[in-house]
Amino acid sequence: MPVLHHQIHSDDNNKPWLLLIHGLFGSLDNLSALRRLFSTDFQILSIDLPDHGQSDHSESFSFEHCASVTGQLLDSLKISSITVIGHSLGGKVAMQLALSRPKLVNKLVVLDIAPVKYEPRHDEVISGLNSVILSKLENRKQADENLQKSIEEPSTRQFLLKSLYKDQNEQWKWRFNLHLLQRDYQNLSAAIVSKIPFTKPVLFIKGGNSNYLLAEHKPEIIKLFPNSQLKIIGNTGHWLHAEKPLLCYKLACAFIQLDSKVI
Repeated sequence: MPVLHHQIHSDDNNKPWLLLIHGLFGSLDNLSALRRLFSTDFQILSIDLPDHGQSDHSESFSFEHCASVTGQLLDSLKISSITVIGHSLGGKVAMQLALSRPKLVNKLVVLDIAPVKYEPRHDEVISGLNSVILSKLENRKQADENLQKSIEEPSTRQFLLKSLYKDQNEQWKWRFNLHLLQRDYQNLSAAIVSKIPFTKPVLFIKGGNSNYLLAEHKPEIIKLFPNSQLKIIGNTGHWLHAEKPLLCYKLACAFIQLDSKVI
């Protein structure tokens, strides 16, 4: 079984389980604000998706593969029921997991993504990453300068630079598998497909200023997730969980029917 790097945050084995899944080019640290907020009421499992963070690299990318190895990890941890929160690419993996293993997933929260095919949205990011010649890189500042040629937003560059590290040979590396994610980008932009819908409760949370989750996506959402609802967090973009973590937490708590103890 491929190694899926993960962390467990728990102070009580009797608490229910919550799985957090990050987005493209990210790692399990990306949802740390939500993790801290939910830690009072849940045992929390955070994962690095395949080809991200410290998880194993794979031969090809597919939602089915990501969902399968995630399900295998849950089985190995003897987790038979879990609530799942996934952002962006992680939201698509979470949807695939729910559709593939409906008995395993209790409730699902999807952050700013729909189960639809998307046109390419990361050309500038991929171009910027390819402009960083790792073998010639001297420091992080130089990497940031290279990224800046294609990526104007400092926050996006800083997000990507979190995955830049030196290996045991003092060679600069990206933690994510850039070659595979670039090669298989069409696969990670694909629609989620299932003949059988997931009928348990699902909450989609949209960033008010984001164009990832749109009204035109509703038919496909209802087809796959007939027991779903939508909430919008105003004045936020695609990174709603980082921009307004407390509001995101409170909406999820209301959906999960959990009292949000943080004011």
